[in-house]
Amino acid sequence: MTELPFVDTHVHFWNLKHPMLRWGWLEPDFVHPLLGDIDGLKRTRYAADEYLAETRFDGADKVIHVQAALGSPDPVAETAWLEEMADRTGAPHAIVAEAWLAKPDVEQQLERHARYPRLRGIRDFGEGEYLADPAWERGYALLERFDLVCCLDSEADRFSLARALAERHPGVTMCLDHCGVPLERSREYFEHWRTELHALALAPNVVVKVSGLAMRDPAWTVESIRPWVLECIEAFGPERTVFATNWPVDSLFSTYGDVVRAYRTILSEFSAPEQAAMLADNAERIFRL
Repeated sequence: MTELPFVDTHVHFWNLKHPMLRWGWLEPDFVHPLLGDIDGLKRTRYAADEYLAETRFDGADKVIHVQAALGSPDPVAETAWLEEMADRTGAPHAIVAEAWLAKPDVEQQLERHARYPRLRGIRDFGEGEYLADPAWERGYALLERFDLVCCLDSEADRFSLARALAERHPGVTMCLDHCGVPLERSREYFEHWRTELHALALAPNVVVKVSGLAMRDPAWTVESIRPWVLECIEAFGPERTVFATNWPVDSLFSTYGDVVRAYRTILSEFSAPEQAAMLADNAERIFRL
């Protein structure tokens, strides 16, 4: 039986020799705030060439690159670099870029990003409680004009702010990355996360990206991630759920094929059209692939 197509909606590339870009989280002395020691990732380059070689036997049909450079003087340089890479290798198929939404000149920055045809979204970690910052929100509102998705890293305690923002801007699609980054694996935390997730899902312009679950479950199994995956689908429905590997960050915990096979195993209880939607069709629609 032919496997259904898979669109990986969250991968990261880098080249530490790039003269205009910086990946601060990959510098030798950096300790990741969520993962701690990630020295196993800190190779000089991981770009489309390495990704395609690593995943050629069980890779995705299409991939979306999500902003990885941090600390660069001009975030548009990453988009330019990725666009050239895609022209040469065929990957990535779409780009979620960094833009500094709270800055006064963000509109000009978005205009520069938009010159690159694979641009489909923006991610900005912001500063402080940025989801309630009027300056950041002004930048967020501009995403509708450029038809860009906002990929949002938000933990459960901030889902109410995310929902309020989404409801004030119904023309912007918000994509909750990494299932909302669940920080614990206790029953109490799961119930808190579940309640807040279902409340966020009431905003119809929010979608969920199932990814990154290994970051707080490094010895994960299909059964350990199953409740989190199924709860995301229960909250958002098969029509507002996409999947991703968070590669190569999650290579710290397994192989690429392990992650994709785990998703396919969990989704096997759904109908074929629902599986097709969650594995590829939704991503094709939401990110205009």
